[in-house]
Amino acid sequence: MNKDATQIWGLKRDITPCFGARLVQEGHRLHFLADLAGFNVSFSEMQARDLEEAFPHFVAHMELMLLSGELNPRCAHCVTLYRNKLTCEADTLGSHGYVYIAIYHSNQVKD
Repeated sequence: MNKDATQIWGLKRDITPCFGARLVQEGHRLHFLADLAGFNVSFSEMQARDLEEAFPHFVAHMELMLLSGELNPRCAHCVTLYRNKLTCEADTLGSHGYVYIAIYHSNQVKD
């Protein structure tokens, strides 16, 4: 394996910088494990602060989506959330136990 290669844990997006994670699903609860997460390129200090503030809100919203069935552990369906100039895409990918996410600064998206 290439020593410079980084493990991408979340949804793979061609956007930099991007934070990806695989959240562990337990019923309608989500658990973040730092060893199942990473950045493809480091966020700026301001972007990191935005992420730190927004992340718990994204997780709480995804837990509500699991409860309502909008996120389903048996079906792949991508949902998009926005907060603090950040975009969070989430999908179970039909994995029965994980929610994969990608979080990036909203202005990084190219039209």
